[in-house]
Amino acid sequence: MAFHSEDDKSEDYLFKIVLIGDSAVGKSNLLARFARDEFYPNSKSTIGVEFQTQKIDINGKEIKAQIWDTAGQERFRAVTSAYYRGAVGALLVYDISRKQTFHSIGRWLNELHTHSDMNVVTILVGNKSDLKDIREVPTAEGKALAEAQGLFFMETSALDSSNVAAAFETVVKEIYNILSRKVMSSQELNKQDPASLSNGKKVVIPSEAQGEAKKGGCCSA
Repeated sequence: MAFHSEDDKSEDYLFKIVLIGDSAVGKSNLLARFARDEFYPNSKSTIGVEFQTQKIDINGKEIKAQIWDTAGQERFRAVTSAYYRGAVGALLVYDISRKQTFHSIGRWLNELHTHSDMNVVTILVGNKSDLKDIREVPTAEGKALAEAQGLFFMETSALDSSNVAAAFETVVKEIYNILSRKVMSSQELNKQDPASLSNGKKVVIPSEAQGEAKKGGCCSA
């Protein structure tokens, strides 16, 4: 998998991915580390919405991931519906050193499902894995929640870069794989019944199951 700057050739696909979770769990630093390989130890809380783009090659296709970061504080939540609109992937982030941020995961999942497609590819991210000496959320607890909700799971550290790229890549690759399967299914249907489109019949592509093999799903492209 290769990365490109935005000045390269035009992308084949554009995927919108959102970062969600409580304030100060490290969402902005995860994005900064992934998009620019930067880390801000004294970064302030995000106000409003910011987004970065990153181009990734998957199987010879160029994917442009448009990654949105929003404030976790309740007072900035008015952006909710517009923020989630069109999202096909999500990183749901908590801080392993603050149990309360883990307890908020259910609320964030509900909000994600309320304002976006139920099949958004989602990974649960336990950030700040470098703070192992003050860990409050065991890795096993994070894995168990992810399995129960049908999510991918990974622990990351924006500080030392551990698993940061892998977390974003997991989401982007799964979105691409689901899209590819839908395209192949559509082509197979057309081969089996080429007259269906000319006759104006509606062809429905079944959605992927969010919980299948602990994978997320994706809304239709």
